[in-house]
Amino acid sequence: MKLHQIKFNRAELGGAFGDIGTDFPLIVAMILAAGLHTPSVLIVFGLMQIFTGLVYRMPMPVQPLKAMATIVISQKIAGTILLGAGLAIGVVMLILSLTGLLDKLARWVPKAVVRGIQFGLGLSLCLLAFKEYIPANGLSGFIIAAIAFVLIIILIDNRQYPASLIVILLGIVYAVLTKLNLHDLAQSVGFTVPQVHAPSIDDITKGFLLLALPQIPLSLGNSILATKQVAQDLFPERTDLTIRKIGITYSIMNLAAPWVSGIPCCHGAGGMMGHYTFGGRTGGSVILYGMLFIVLGVFLGDSVHQLIEVFPLPILGIILLFEGAALLLLIRDLAQDKKGLVVALLTGLLAFGLPYGFLVGIIAGLLLHYLPVNLNTLKEIGDQKEKNS
Repeated sequence: MKLHQIKFNRAELGGAFGDIGTDFPLIVAMILAAGLHTPSVLIVFGLMQIFTGLVYRMPMPVQPLKAMATIVISQKIAGTILLGAGLAIGVVMLILSLTGLLDKLARWVPKAVVRGIQFGLGLSLCLLAFKEYIPANGLSGFIIAAIAFVLIIILIDNRQYPASLIVILLGIVYAVLTKLNLHDLAQSVGFTVPQVHAPSIDDITKGFLLLALPQIPLSLGNSILATKQVAQDLFPERTDLTIRKIGITYSIMNLAAPWVSGIPCCHGAGGMMGHYTFGGRTGGSVILYGMLFIVLGVFLGDSVHQLIEVFPLPILGIILLFEGAALLLLIRDLAQDKKGLVVALLTGLLAFGLPYGFLVGIIAGLLLHYLPVNLNTLKEIGDQKEKNS
């Protein structure tokens, strides 16, 4: 196996911020909704980033489990149940990986369905950016979002001045000048380590039923299959990257994190695209990203929610918008495949628009793909009906 080099340079540093628009707000919202121990969550999340950076030596991201996060935030489910859910889904993914069922699922799911999952996720990220983040600060927010958008367009391929790093610095300057109280921030500096936690059988059972089951379809679609496809698109030379390996590292993270009060996490196609879009090409980008969370957790853990409140959400929204757009554009390689394009669009729209949409979209996409009817046959049927009428 070829040993791929890990680099630490400005491009990797720029890529390190490519997924922050998705991760940071979700993490803070879960901490507040579930009453989690903030330093533990941040430190463990950072350690998982470093783990995947060292294992894969490429921008393989670690992200909060989105379906779980959504349910926890909306229903304010207790943190102990969330940690139990992490252990439960880790066990499920380990069984799927070691038995070979994950590889079989990957062979059954065609590229068009995977592209549809990515398309649906891209739509979700773009909508979140436009609906929640970009309008968050009113007129001043729209202005700073427009400036960030222009800067990213100008610097998107600039390795000397990474786009995401520049707009993050812009956001920090804006926060310092408008809202951030440096004196209060300095007083909140301390030193904290993760809390040990032993999930109970009751929490694991409730976590499996309430949180893990709704998460599994999205994890299979985006965290495993779509991530493998994006990695293959961006790094075709990496023949060592397998579905089984992604499933095993997914399970290891979730089998380990709950014991030190860390949130359930996964890999993700959008996160990899975010790191890559803003310059990440090696494991350096996710390692640097992980170090950021560790520093925040160790020294500023209890005041992180204050930081997110003063940092301009429109900046995060613009980063999120570019991440979503990059996922949407992946569908272009189906332009010459009419049936594949229809399958991908249907899968994506269902995943985007319906409750449990990723599960519904995958099922509908598979049915349409494997049905022994092609688009020409459907057109002929339609034409014949028109003539008869």
